[in-house]
Amino acid sequence: MSEGSKLSRYLTAAEAAALLGVSRSSLYAYVSRGRIHAESDPRKPRRSRYLTADVERLRDRKEARLHPEAAARKTLAWGIPVLESSLTLIGDGRFYYRGRDALALARHAQFEDIVRLLWSSDGALELQDAPIPVPCREALGRLHSLPTMERLQAILPIAAADDGTAFDTRAANVAQTGWRILNLLTAAATLDTTCTSQPIAAQLASGWKMRTHAARRLIDLALVLCADHELNVSAFAVRVVASTRSSPYDVVGAGLAALRGPRHGGYTARVERFLDESGTPDGVRRAMTDRLRCGKSVPGFGHPLYPEGDPRARALFSAVEKMSPASTATAFLRASKRAGRALLGDYPTLDYGLVILRRALGLPRGSALVLFALGRTAGWIAHAMEQYALDQLIRPRAAYKGLSPIKKI
Repeated sequence: MSEGSKLSRYLTAAEAAALLGVSRSSLYAYVSRGRIHAESDPRKPRRSRYLTADVERLRDRKEARLHPEAAARKTLAWGIPVLESSLTLIGDGRFYYRGRDALALARHAQFEDIVRLLWSSDGALELQDAPIPVPCREALGRLHSLPTMERLQAILPIAAADDGTAFDTRAANVAQTGWRILNLLTAAATLDTTCTSQPIAAQLASGWKMRTHAARRLIDLALVLCADHELNVSAFAVRVVASTRSSPYDVVGAGLAALRGPRHGGYTARVERFLDESGTPDGVRRAMTDRLRCGKSVPGFGHPLYPEGDPRARALFSAVEKMSPASTATAFLRASKRAGRALLGDYPTLDYGLVILRRALGLPRGSALVLFALGRTAGWIAHAMEQYALDQLIRPRAAYKGLSPIKKI
């Protein structure tokens, strides 16, 4: 967990000045220049409080100028920004797609609306029909026995080999290629290649035998919330691959490979196992206590960017409770929230929310990660489009720590 996640959301003037290593007059100067946000402290109206995220950001920039090697190392672990992007902003416990509140969008928008927004700044992109090519339909018939995530990964090179426009990295073509990829991955997830004219959530609901509008709406909500999340591990992997001018198929393949890791989207499998250990909602607190007693971590709690709770998990929990208030899944989520606050002092993350959603809908095991992957594919394509337009190779230098060269005498 980052240092910032251990601090409260706001600092006093003395705390902010101490963190920056400056006098209070310098702190007030930063505020007047708009570099730090200050507001009246509701507990002490005659005093101001300062946004911790702003103070930490300013401190990190100062350290980067004074100690560039140390800053470079910190950059790789929740550190200072390393790439510019116009896609997603995370701040004040919320996140925004191109300046629009993602939580507000998720309440009403379809996933396709978010795809258009991320892939074109004005959201006016026309998504053309994307039927599954014959070679891919035939290949999916042979790949049906593979686990779903392996099937998603396996179908991409087959589709790429059949797509003559794969290496055209102009924005309009990448958008249409991305849409073909999204529909292809959806078909690979459900093994249904016949309904690509429908929205992605409808395709998934149909393939997973979910008949109700509420179930489809919950799937749409998950896809929207998963669409992008700034420069996470898989997005960075995508940017690196796109910087070499690899095709969108290779870009998405890189994103899937990174997402599957147990410290990224693969975290959902760890949450599933924890809930299995719990057995029943009443067993959640006991299972959590047992893990802590053995020195093990409890998966799915605490996000360094959201010290007051992951808003994506809250949105998923709220939707599940509304859809099925008396279900076992809802009992699990309520027990998990209570135990997490009492024993960990933390809140559930998106991974936990996706697993609860999966259980609430009765989707196949592993579907939490599949939803994560399909939603995040929209963001990966958007990051690839930005990187293609930037036309700059991502090639950092290493800080060598090995043996010094041996000099001949």
